[in-house]
Amino acid sequence: MGEQDATSAPRRFEKLQAEVVKAPELLSFAPTSGRPARFFEATSGWGRLQAGQARQLAQALGTPELRELVLARHVLLYAHSERDVVLLSMRHERQLGYGLPGPAA
Repeated sequence: MGEQDATSAPRRFEKLQAEVVKAPELLSFAPTSGRPARFFEATSGWGRLQAGQARQLAQALGTPELRELVLARHVLLYAHSERDVVLLSMRHERQLGYGLPGPAA
C-alpha cells in the first residue's frame, strides 16, 4: 500500500485525475468493459437500499445497465445504455458504499 501522507497527496491525486480522464474514452468505446456492479449481491439492509437507489437512478436516466470500472484504488459506478454512459458515483476501494442521492421527495 502506498504511503498516505500530505507530501504524497498531490501525486496520488494527479494519478487519480489521469485515470478518471481516461475512463470516458474507454467507456465510450466499450461500455460493458466494467464488471457487473457487485453491490447487487449484498445481503445487508444498507446494501439492498443502495442497490435499489442505484437501480432507480439508472432507470430515471434511461441507462438501465449498472457496472463498475475499477481504477487503481477507486471504483466508478456507472450506468449505461447502448449509446449513453453516465457516471453515478466514485468510491475509494476501502469505502463500503457509494454516495448516491436518496429517493426524490
